[in-house]
Amino acid sequence: MQAIILAAGMGRRLGEKTRDNTKCMVEVNGVKLIDRLLGQLAGLDLQRVIIVVGYKGKELREYIESTYLSSLTSHPSPLKIEFAENPIYDKTNNIYSLSIVKDQLQQDDTLLIESDLIFSNRFFPMILENTYPNLALVAKYESWMDGTMVRLDEDHHIVNFVSKEAFDYNEVDSYYKTVNIYKFSKEFLQNKYVPFLDAYTRAVGNNEYYENVLRIISMLNDHDLKALPVGNEKWYEIDDKQDLDIAEAIFAEDQDVIRKYYGRYGGFWRFPQMLDYCYLVNPYFPSKRMKDELRSNFDTLLTEYPSGMKVNTLIASKSFGVSEQYVVPGNGAAELIKVLMEDTLTFNVQCSTFKVGFIRPTFEEYPNRYDKEQQVTFVPQNEDYRYTADDLMAFFADKDISQLMLINPDNPSGNFIPKADVLRLAGWCEERGIRLVVDESFVDFSVDYATNSLLSDQILESYPHMAVMKSISKSYGVPGLRLGILASADTALIAKIKKEVSIWNLNSFAEFFMQIYNKHEKDYQKACAKFVAERADFEKQLRTVPYLRVMPTQANYFLCEVLPPYSATEIVIYMLRQHNILTRDCSGKPGLDPEKQYMRIAVRNHEDNSRLVAGLKALIANR
Repeated sequence: MQAIILAAGMGRRLGEKTRDNTKCMVEVNGVKLIDRLLGQLAGLDLQRVIIVVGYKGKELREYIESTYLSSLTSHPSPLKIEFAENPIYDKTNNIYSLSIVKDQLQQDDTLLIESDLIFSNRFFPMILENTYPNLALVAKYESWMDGTMVRLDEDHHIVNFVSKEAFDYNEVDSYYKTVNIYKFSKEFLQNKYVPFLDAYTRAVGNNEYYENVLRIISMLNDHDLKALPVGNEKWYEIDDKQDLDIAEAIFAEDQDVIRKYYGRYGGFWRFPQMLDYCYLVNPYFPSKRMKDELRSNFDTLLTEYPSGMKVNTLIASKSFGVSEQYVVPGNGAAELIKVLMEDTLTFNVQCSTFKVGFIRPTFEEYPNRYDKEQQVTFVPQNEDYRYTADDLMAFFADKDISQLMLINPDNPSGNFIPKADVLRLAGWCEERGIRLVVDESFVDFSVDYATNSLLSDQILESYPHMAVMKSISKSYGVPGLRLGILASADTALIAKIKKEVSIWNLNSFAEFFMQIYNKHEKDYQKACAKFVAERADFEKQLRTVPYLRVMPTQANYFLCEVLPPYSATEIVIYMLRQHNILTRDCSGKPGLDPEKQYMRIAVRNHEDNSRLVAGLKALIANR
């Protein structure tokens, strides 16, 4: 058995990363792709490794010779490494690189590998232990994949190679992506592949791909080539800088993996098989009917400009039941939080002198907008971080604050103050000239969700010092739309915020969502009811995990204390590595006991929640 590595490409899409190096010299988490690959090959019984070089080939060859082949190196490689050169790498594609070594191809069974891959250590044993002589490693199609796709029959024979021109997004459920690692028998290479390679290059030229030859062979119905699906084993093809960033997260060491994932702040759809238990959205809305309506208008919404602030304010007013002069829609609640919390004047008091009351632990986006000197913080003195409106009024009674921030239900504690008590707190703030900001982004997850919102003209007019924030992303399950609203009878505040945000701060999809929402409101109410029932069931399941102390919640997440001997970091890494489930380590969050360990676990649908609990319990057996 021999291995041939194709490493002649220029890697233009990697920009400055390949200005002075070929792609396989790019580092993933500090390790060059070529070093990782040669290390994996070193564990195999190979007669030789042939590397086809081209762009920056001299530098690659010198690096490999000095690192692995020199008598001066401290750990010489057991591999016999040879080189072949593609002198016209900038005018050809990989079919020419392979044709350069066609004589060597016919001399032994061969592993063919492209050099821009990073993959699990299981890949080579998988393909070599399989007795079928001609195999292509393949992966079920996912949205990040580009390049050669194949179709398989029921016996995993490759029956068709799908070209880019023939790719059909309506057929993706039947597609597999080639991993670009192949095993070919000497007989197949001599009698089939190389003769077809010669004929193809003579007829079509060298600016083609070697997979095209395999496509022609697959049409003969001889079933020469089988596919071996890699399942959940990790791999990534690195064509550009974003690929590199994702690969670094997938293949991060334990000490870095949490930072690599948490630091993305979303975009986890790029990891299609991963269950995300960090971000907090409604698992039962939008309904299929609403998605179908959005989908049917996709072309128009994509190619047409959205409306400006005036029209979107009108639509927000219609959708959420407050007057236009009382509401401002935002590009996510985050846009409105930034403008509101960085307002330089509050009730004509200079920003340098007013203070803001916070409850911790909480959503740090709010206190992060202020200097520590401006913050007056209440921390509940009980192990479940429960508090009431009376607790807040007692604590802040003698504090000189101009604004009080309440997230209800709170994040991450899940603490909830009933509506009647929030209104008592609002009245207390009115008497003292304190602006009360209530973020009710999670209120629709509470048990009496249909009546707990503060979004009504009557309530807002009764408490003009109160502002109500709501993230539509969370309770309505549409975080990709980036939509939020702020409502208050303080019309001067609302008018000022409207001036400070962009006139086109919403995209057409967010606008259309608001436009059609009322037609689907009954489905939303059903989704909320279904969620409340699922949360109750999930709580029972979580309480069967012996190392978690689960705290009560009215939100779509649970704050859990992690009990010894386990740590939150250990659990997060284990769940990600072994079960491809991302959970949130809250240990060290301001307001939580620094001597204890905590996790925040979102609520998803029943199937996902059961999978999570099974993974948490498996940790006990695997520890």
